[in-house]
Amino acid sequence: MATLFKDVKYNLNSLIQNIDLGTIGLPDIQRPFVWKDTKVRDLFDSLYKGYPVGYFLFWENANIDGVKGIGTDIKQKFANLLIVDGQQRLTSLYAVLKGQEVIRENYEKTKIIIAFNPLENKFEVPDAAIKRNPRYYQNISDLWQPNINIFKVIMDFVANLKNHIVVSDELEMKIQEAFMRLKNLENYPFSVLELSQEIDEEQVADVFVRINSEGKTLNQADFILTLMSVFWDEGRTNLENFCRDARLPSTTYATPFNYLIVPKPEQMLRASVGLAFRRARLQYIYSILRGKDLETGLFSEERREQQFEKLKVAQAHTLDIQNWHEFIKALKQAGYNNESFISSNNNILYSYVFFLIGRIDYKVDLYELKKLIAKWFFMCSITGRYTGSPETAMEMDLAKFRSVENADDFVKELNSIVDSQLTSDFWEVTLPMDLATSSFRSPSLFAYYASLNIHNALGLFSKLQVKELLESGLRANKSALERHHLFPKAWLMRNGVTEQRDYNQIANFALVEWSDNIAISDKEPKIYLPYYRSRFDNDVWQRMYYWHALPENWEEMNYQDFLLERRKRIAKVVQKAFEKL
Repeated sequence: MATLFKDVKYNLNSLIQNIDLGTIGLPDIQRPFVWKDTKVRDLFDSLYKGYPVGYFLFWENANIDGVKGIGTDIKQKFANLLIVDGQQRLTSLYAVLKGQEVIRENYEKTKIIIAFNPLENKFEVPDAAIKRNPRYYQNISDLWQPNINIFKVIMDFVANLKNHIVVSDELEMKIQEAFMRLKNLENYPFSVLELSQEIDEEQVADVFVRINSEGKTLNQADFILTLMSVFWDEGRTNLENFCRDARLPSTTYATPFNYLIVPKPEQMLRASVGLAFRRARLQYIYSILRGKDLETGLFSEERREQQFEKLKVAQAHTLDIQNWHEFIKALKQAGYNNESFISSNNNILYSYVFFLIGRIDYKVDLYELKKLIAKWFFMCSITGRYTGSPETAMEMDLAKFRSVENADDFVKELNSIVDSQLTSDFWEVTLPMDLATSSFRSPSLFAYYASLNIHNALGLFSKLQVKELLESGLRANKSALERHHLFPKAWLMRNGVTEQRDYNQIANFALVEWSDNIAISDKEPKIYLPYYRSRFDNDVWQRMYYWHALPENWEEMNYQDFLLERRKRIAKVVQKAFEKL
């Protein structure tokens, strides 16, 4: 049987030249973001020592128009070899040898700078100390620039070094040999496996996983983004621009920036395909966008174009900044005004799908829709609806809406799902049990914090609201509110409660201002409570006890009894907050 690949030998220089020309390109199967500079440093150290650094896996692409090249400059040719495995290594090598800018994970263009110490045959990422150290040549990229005179580089380096240390003839010879050895890395040999253009993306992914178990597993989102690069590059670019703009606020133009989520392109893609095709399983979407009839298995270029048109319309709504910010308002309405309360971004993205379906397809009144989505998101968050098998759960949810014909039925169906999850048993049994944990990342704990926002609750012993003190974007040396042990840890340990899972129970924590937390220190409740009681009148004190789920005379209670009772009260506070929505 004929193999689907061939083994081709390259040296580093020929690889770099082909990338520079554009004949080797990046298909966006892996993201175009290079390693940290320290990892690039280690790569050059291995090359210099003559160690093997792995193979490259390319895919013959038959000159498909629209494939991206490595780097940020304009290429002369379309790529006919696409990098499947080794992209991070090859991008890093290219960037250093050519002195080219690369695109970082934050979408900024930068250069990779590696310094070299020829006296010790050592590579470093230059910091302030290394930049002052005459033993280091500051940027090895210079050695491979056009018309470079390597002998002049060596002479200048040695001359400068002699101003600081004594350089013997033997040391000078060692320096010359080190520089020449570094320069000659352009002849370093590589093995490249070139996959045939006859195989498709699924086979490429299968090959990748089989021979590179430690690498990134290629998924359907990768391939859909690849298809967009080939057939609708503008759409792919719009996704990336939206996600880049969501990272930083702007004072000059509208952006998707918010304090709850910094979305990734594949996440916004999920929202778009959810709206366009009412599907969550991306394996279906990949086939649909390739023009495949899911019943006959046949491909059609006309069908592919039709499906891309659906995606284009849906993505325009998904990336509409007004839609995005109205949806973010719904999350805040649900009490989730701080990114630290978000236990799963899937809950956000899949809730956005239902927001878009309600707004675009069913024209639900915006005021009512935000109330509905606030309830939906609260339910998803507290139950962890999309944290286990998110695609499966969302696929089942979307299936329930395929027969929905109008706005009233949409609202009724969404409310029906919520009611089926947040039953009386949930509030009275499930939620108190979920609160019996010491996990700081518990969805039930975050739901409690969100509930304090909904209730406009004051911080414990404070005259400021929780939502004011925990508002996203506030930065100080001390957190405005801190988690305070109601029964201090040190006091509990002195009284026989020595296990972390016991003294760090959720029910033993309350939100207090940092200054009060420090002042309380390890005092037992009977000692510190009277002082704080004197700050408030009886009405405010009683409401504070309700918000913070504190039983009367709790300071006198047995610790385990206190935990049990407070969990029930926290669950009741959360239930009442949800009912307010």
